[in-house]
Amino acid sequence: MDKTRRKVLGTAGAAVMAANLGAGVAHAQGAPVKIGMSMPQTGGLGAGGQAALLALRMWVDDVNAKGGLLGRKVELIAYDDQSNGANTPGIYTKLLDVDKVDLLIAPYATNVTAPIMPLVKERQKLLMGNFSFQVNAKVQHDMWFNNAPWNDARGWSEGFFDMGKKAGGKTAAIFAADAEFQQNLANGAREIIKSSGLNLVYDQNYPPNSTDFSSIIRAVRASRAEVIFVACYPSEAVAIMRSVNEIGLGSQVQLFGGGMVGLQFTPIMQSLGSLLNGVTNYNSYVPGMKYPGIDEFFKRYSERAAAAKVDPLGFYLPPFNYATGQMIEAAVNATKSLDHKKLADYLRKNTHQTIVGPISFDKNGERAKSAVVQAQFRNIQDNNVDQFKNTGKQIVVWPDSEKQGDLITPFDKARKAT
Repeated sequence: MDKTRRKVLGTAGAAVMAANLGAGVAHAQGAPVKIGMSMPQTGGLGAGGQAALLALRMWVDDVNAKGGLLGRKVELIAYDDQSNGANTPGIYTKLLDVDKVDLLIAPYATNVTAPIMPLVKERQKLLMGNFSFQVNAKVQHDMWFNNAPWNDARGWSEGFFDMGKKAGGKTAAIFAADAEFQQNLANGAREIIKSSGLNLVYDQNYPPNSTDFSSIIRAVRASRAEVIFVACYPSEAVAIMRSVNEIGLGSQVQLFGGGMVGLQFTPIMQSLGSLLNGVTNYNSYVPGMKYPGIDEFFKRYSERAAAAKVDPLGFYLPPFNYATGQMIEAAVNATKSLDHKKLADYLRKNTHQTIVGPISFDKNGERAKSAVVQAQFRNIQDNNVDQFKNTGKQIVVWPDSEKQGDLITPFDKARKAT
């Protein structure tokens, strides 16, 4: 049974909504295994969070149909953190002290996960990470395991800058939001630029959730940078792309994109349409990538997403959240325990078969081997969501092991490619 509780925190107080989503599932015996988390369901990360939560509910339904965990039904308790990191420590304290959950899953994204890392380390709790970036680099919690396909900044930007250099680029630009995720990513990109021989000619931070990027885009254009790396969150990505297409970057640009969160979400892709053409950006999955069970997952997900009115394709977060459930299930079944140290030991020492392929972890609980791809948007039409279901719209251009086509440069030429 999947029980979702939504908590909206604010000056007006707190409202909790509970919904029983497990009707018709045979009940396992004993008290439920409670799995608790917060998830952005509103705010700038809300669209991605809602889709991720749907996938977790799918796993709960599936595991309960098999009898649950340890012969007990699974209950998912999820609160809305409103995409605000200031809310998450209080939510996780409540999950532990009031709800008495057995296991914890982190919220989606870095900026809402980082504030809870000291708490879970102090309490010595297992925490399954959720597409955050380097939140454990300083905390060094030994019971943290991130579902994301990346490890460090090399997985995001090394291939991007390597492609830029091979295209003839000699100068680089970076702009990034002044927030934890974006700065972690930008700092990694700066180190790669320094070691690559590229000349960094523009480097600028901006306030999170900015909506006007016209001055930054004009400054980037004036810098004559040939390889432009952007680290941003979804609402910023939309505003950036609109400014890029209004102002232009200059004919010298070979490569643009890199670390833009949001361009993987179907509603944003549909909204931007042809404005995406030519952009080369990181991704976790695009059509044509093959993993055991992934097609069957998307078929079931799309049916439930249509009813729930969330991201209809769900390529970015949902399969990785389902994989989180698979890893929890495997660890509990193997250890026959909910003991956090035993589960962490199992997760650390084994490779886990999931619908996004095999996952194993390094000593920091990040992917032992990065599975990030860089994909280039091509021939995107306006107001056509169905096009994104097909191959040929997002072409994997790096790494070679996943490559679906060659990078088209310069950026202006790629924007017109069919």
